[in-house]
Amino acid sequence: MQDILMMAAGLVILFIAGEGLLRGSVSIATQAGLSKLLVSAVIIGFGTSMPEMTVSVGAALKNAPEIALGNVVGSNIANILLIVGLAAVLYPLAIPAAAVRRDVLAMMGAAITLCLLAVFNLMNAATGALMLGALVCYLTYCYRADKKASRNAASRETAEEPGDKPLKPAIAILMCVAGLAGLVGGAQLLVTGAVSIARDFGISEAVIGLTIVAVGTSLPELATAAVASMRRHNEVVIGNILGSNVFNIFCILGVTTMVKPIAAEGRIVTTDIWIMLAVSAFLSIFLWRGTRMGKPAGIVMLAAYAAYTAWLYMTASA
Repeated sequence: MQDILMMAAGLVILFIAGEGLLRGSVSIATQAGLSKLLVSAVIIGFGTSMPEMTVSVGAALKNAPEIALGNVVGSNIANILLIVGLAAVLYPLAIPAAAVRRDVLAMMGAAITLCLLAVFNLMNAATGALMLGALVCYLTYCYRADKKASRNAASRETAEEPGDKPLKPAIAILMCVAGLAGLVGGAQLLVTGAVSIARDFGISEAVIGLTIVAVGTSLPELATAAVASMRRHNEVVIGNILGSNVFNIFCILGVTTMVKPIAAEGRIVTTDIWIMLAVSAFLSIFLWRGTRMGKPAGIVMLAAYAAYTAWLYMTASA
């Protein structure tokens, strides 16, 4: 009973926190003269990746840095197939191609960089520092480009969506901080309760790790995307995923490899990173062309994620 209550509390906290983070970030974007896409990528996308950061750095400190690679690769796959798929099922996603091409290139660049570093086994402190440097350059460029666009393009949105009451800057920042904290805490409660229930039913540790824990670190992105999709904030959904995927590779793996070099070997290098690259390319094609992602595309993505998870289980237990 206690485990069920923990899961229920975790779900409630996740969606309340997601609503708070959404409102706070949209308000900050409006008042700072920045696009919702950029603020979503930075505040929401990076902030919701904190569980992955905790898992990866913790694994490195425990002398198991290879876990960080699987964590990041699995999270990026889940972000696209599970989270974007669910958001598209809830409400069609349609964003002008020109608005996201810069961030699509950044996500694909990060994915290709990871594949090259893994193939040539170059995941060490030096490449980690370079990844962090690339992230800083990307964020600096995005900020400057967004500020310039806000001054020169009168067509850019300058007001919040109808029905959203303006928030004072301090309140908006507080809502973002509290929302991020709630997302991390709610995810922890939900995962802890689910793992305990799974063990009570005799489910193996391998299955728990490949399903509950893997999806658990992506719960903040999932909750935020679900709330944003229902509120018709398409920019927030896409910005969240693009930012999170870039952050997962450049920051999380960058920090982790500086703590402990990662020996790129095993099935993740031979198989899973290429699946990550393929699904990243799949999403990029949709966004680059400005194609509307509706319920059929979302169902296909969810089915693909279910098939991938089932395949993971079968090959892990083989």
